[in-house]
Amino acid sequence: MDYFVEYRNKLRTPDEAVKAIKSGDWVDYTTATAKPSLLDEALARRRDELADVKIRGNMLEGPLHVVECDPTQEHFVYHTWHCSPYERKLCDQGLCYYTPMVFHNLTAYYHFFIDVDVAMISVPPMDKHGYFNFSINTGTSAEILRQAKTVILEINENLPKVRGGYDDCIHISQVDMVVEGSHDPFPDREEVPITDQEQRIAENIVPYIRNGSTLQIGVGSMPDAIARILAESDLKDLGMHTELCSDAYLDLFHAGKLTNEYKNINPRKSVMGFAIGSRQLYDWLDDNPSVMAYPLEYVNKPEVIGRIDNMVSINSCISVDLYGQVSSESVGTRQISGTGGQLDFLEGASISRGGRAFICLNSTFRDSNGILQSNIVPSFKGEIITSPRSYVYYIATEFGVVNLEGASSWERAERLISIAHPDFRPWLEEEAAKMRIWRKR
Repeated sequence: MDYFVEYRNKLRTPDEAVKAIKSGDWVDYTTATAKPSLLDEALARRRDELADVKIRGNMLEGPLHVVECDPTQEHFVYHTWHCSPYERKLCDQGLCYYTPMVFHNLTAYYHFFIDVDVAMISVPPMDKHGYFNFSINTGTSAEILRQAKTVILEINENLPKVRGGYDDCIHISQVDMVVEGSHDPFPDREEVPITDQEQRIAENIVPYIRNGSTLQIGVGSMPDAIARILAESDLKDLGMHTELCSDAYLDLFHAGKLTNEYKNINPRKSVMGFAIGSRQLYDWLDDNPSVMAYPLEYVNKPEVIGRIDNMVSINSCISVDLYGQVSSESVGTRQISGTGGQLDFLEGASISRGGRAFICLNSTFRDSNGILQSNIVPSFKGEIITSPRSYVYYIATEFGVVNLEGASSWERAERLISIAHPDFRPWLEEEAAKMRIWRKR
C-alpha cells in the first residue's frame, strides 16, 4: 500500500484543518515541543466564530495565539498540567488554569475521565511505513490521541526521531488530517549561570551518589550544577531513567559517565518520557539506539522506578515547613509550576534497593523589598503542598543534607533547622517550640 497517497489525501492547510473545531470543544495541544504552532495561529484566526473552546497543554512555550488574541476568554480558555515560564505568566494574568495531576496517572486520566474532541500535535515527517514518531514528546502523546474524536498532525521538520519502548508513534490510518509548513529551528544551547548556593547544594549531594547509580534530575541551573560536578568526578557507569531529559544528561554523556551498564531494567538504555533543551540535545536524541522513550505511565510508575537499584532522584522545591511538607509549585497561592513527577520519584526511589530521593532548595531568598527571607518556614499559610511529609526523604540546602524518613516531628524540626540559614535558626527554634515540635536539651 502506498501510504503517501493516503497522506496526500489527508493533507490540509492549517485554516482548513481547524474548521473541525466547534464551540464548546475540548482541544489538546499535548506537551512542550509538540505544540502545533501553525494550527494555533489558524485557530486564533477563527476567534470570532467560536465560543467556549477549552484548550489543554503542558509546559508549552509562547506565544499561544489562542490565549493572546482573547484576553476576555469568551472564545478560548487555556489550561495546563504543568507551567512553563510562559504559562506561569499567563496564570499571573488570569489567562491560564492549572489542572493538578501526578505524571504517572496521565494515561489513566485521559482513558477514564477526560474528553478530547480534537487533538493537535506536532510530529516529525512520516516514515516509509506510514508512521509518525512522537519524538521528544512520547511520554504524554499516545493516550491523548487515542481518546480524541479528531486527530490533526502538524509536521515539524526540526523534531528528532526518538526510538521508543511502546506507544511511540501513530499510523497515517489513525489520523484525520495532516498540515505542513515551515518552523523555526530549535535554539542552540545557552549556559545557565550557576549560583554559589546551587554549587554548594550540588557539592552536598554528589557524595551520596555511587558508581552505577541511575539518575532522575530535572531541568534548570540546579541539575546543571550537579551534572557538571558529576562530569568532573571519578564516578562512572551512571544511568538515566527520567521523565524529563535535559542538557544535563548530554553533559554526562560527553564526559563518558552515562553508560546505563548496571540498570536492572532497560540495561544499557537511557530512558525518558520527554525532553526539553537545546538543539544539541535533540541532535543527540535523534535516532539514537542508546535512548528509549516511553509513556509516563511507565517511566514514572513508582513500582518501575523501585525496581532500579541505586535509583537517585533529584528534584527542587520552593519551600519546606518544619513538619517536612514540601511546596514545589506555588508561592502562596500563586501557581509556579506543577506537581509533575516529584511524588512519583520520591516514592519510587525510596523503595529502590540503595535508592535515595533528594529535594533541594536554597535556604533563603530576597523579597521584593530586598529583604532576606527563609525558604524553610515554621508552617505553610496557603502554599500548595506538592509532597506530603510522609513521602519526603532527603532535603538539601547549601548548609547540608538531612534525612527525614522515619523521623518524629521534633527530629524533623531539629534536622531542618540545622540546614536553614544561621540567621533564621533562632526564630525557627522559637516557632517550633510554640508548635510543640521542639525538644529542649
